[in-house]
Amino acid sequence: MSFSLTSLIPGVGNEYAHVATAAIVSGGLMLAGAAARSSMVKLGDKAVIPADKFSAKGLVELTVEFIHGVVDMVIGEHGRKYTPMFSAVFVFVLINNLVGVIPGMTPATQQINTTLGMGIFMFLAYNYLGLKENGVAYLKHFLGPLLALAPLMVVIEVISHIVRPVSLGLRLANVMMGDHTVLGVFTDLVPLLVPIPFYLLGIFVCFVQAFVFTLLSMVYIALATAHDH
Repeated sequence: MSFSLTSLIPGVGNEYAHVATAAIVSGGLMLAGAAARSSMVKLGDKAVIPADKFSAKGLVELTVEFIHGVVDMVIGEHGRKYTPMFSAVFVFVLINNLVGVIPGMTPATQQINTTLGMGIFMFLAYNYLGLKENGVAYLKHFLGPLLALAPLMVVIEVISHIVRPVSLGLRLANVMMGDHTVLGVFTDLVPLLVPIPFYLLGIFVCFVQAFVFTLLSMVYIALATAHDH
């Protein structure tokens, strides 16, 4: 693993630098959420009025509105209740990705342990929501359309579901590792001006990968919560 400023924290080192980075980001997001909640309480009814200028509140509203629109397209109106969860997932992945653009920092999302953990979370989430929405009927899709093929379909479906969190984790970790490596190489070779396009490309990749992770999670939940099982 490449050097990260979080590895300088006593007891962390390079081995757990990604854990420290993820913890710092998580703590920062929770503090920001608590501050936002406190601010909304103080504003009262005015809190529902959209921001009329560039601000943190405006960025959050824009993000939630964007995720809300994607949820409508992928899952449908019945999926709107999951918008807060998807917004949180998107922001968490995005901020962790963007940490890698800061000189001296390594994104937690380039470590497979972190991304695999996030993939497992989504795996548990969509299966739980599938059972919650459809009850025992959710398990019928593991059997396939024909009873005679049920034993074979069960094996195929189980393997398919196990691969999902692994593919989510591998895709995110590998792309972020490649992006951070390219940026690091050009920054070391020519530290002035030349790396700027790669920083801009890196920021773009951070947004795209956060969106892809969130979009695939939406697809899995859309399939799990469909009422045609």
